Amino acid sequence: MVSNFKCYPLSEAKRVLVDLGYDAYRGEQIFKWIWQRNVRSFSAMTNISKDLRDRLSGIYTIDGLHPVRVSREADSTHKYLFELEDGRYVESVYIRESRRRTVCVSCQVGCPLGCKFCVTALMGFERSLLAYEIADQVRSVQEAVGEKCTNVVFMGMGEPFLNIDEIFKTLDIMSYSGGLAISRRHTTISTAGLIQGMESLLRSPYRVKLAISLNFADEEKRKEFMPVALGNPLRELLRVAKAYSVRKEMVTFEYVMLRGINDGLNDAKQLRRLVSGIPAKINLIPFNEHPMLKYKRPTERRLNAFYNCLLESKHTVVIRKSRGQEIHAGCGQLAGSLSLK
Repeated sequence: MVSNFKCYPLSEAKRVLVDLGYDAYRGEQIFKWIWQRNVRSFSAMTNISKDLRDRLSGIYTIDGLHPVRVSREADSTHKYLFELEDGRYVESVYIRESRRRTVCVSCQVGCPLGCKFCVTALMGFERSLLAYEIADQVRSVQEAVGEKCTNVVFMGMGEPFLNIDEIFKTLDIMSYSGGLAISRRHTTISTAGLIQGMESLLRSPYRVKLAISLNFADEEKRKEFMPVALGNPLRELLRVAKAYSVRKEMVTFEYVMLRGINDGLNDAKQLRRLVSGIPAKINLIPFNEHPMLKYKRPTERRLNAFYNCLLESKHTVVIRKSRGQEIHAGCGQLAGSLSLK
């Protein structure tokens, strides 16, 4: 049965070559050809013997994602629709801003969490992505735009901590100098608030940035709009968030603002009290409207009042600039196969 060699992180690639009777360093050579030089066949690997190339070609493929469509906006945001080998679809976003070249990657086809204000939730859940399918989004975007990406954010389709083993493998592929060579310090994992996953990241050797989609300071309202909150209480979530800020990197609390639902002055005061004592940055995200959802972004007056209230805390507070609105490339707007309809 033919398998995809891209499935192997570096350590496993070396093991595979040893099992085939070759030196381990051959595995590293092949790894670099795949992730640094974007080759699509073993025959292109000129520093590998023809015997080994032919043997590998009979066992493995090195297929990647298949670009189906790219949508571009004037603000230099691109949205890519990729087809996977099994015929499913995921979306990725490229954002060019100042010196940053950021790729927002998906980690699942759809999402099982069912947040009411997220278009991805309308897809339901199909499957989690393998590490090479996640990393290949970055490689494919880099190849398409013709420049090196500096930052990666796991903020696309799916919940990273429901696919944590593959996320960790992806980090190895991306951060290795012979792979995509993107610093872990320039990598952000975003979660809807899965405490067990946050704790796993805290215990792991990976020092990446952590963004937590808080969105509601009121626990009951959070449960109503984010079912994940039913098993992940705010008190425990904040405990782990504080530990991560102290021991690794300062966390970011993301707060999607929905008009008339969580954008009032009382909501701002409650949020300010909730995160007091936690070293953190707060990102305010005016809701990215979508024709498939009924919710609206806050008015400028309510947004500014909310922002000014939070400035009374010691936290850094930022109103995130909406990018890619015309092409539905913003936070919560990625819809995978629904984009084809």
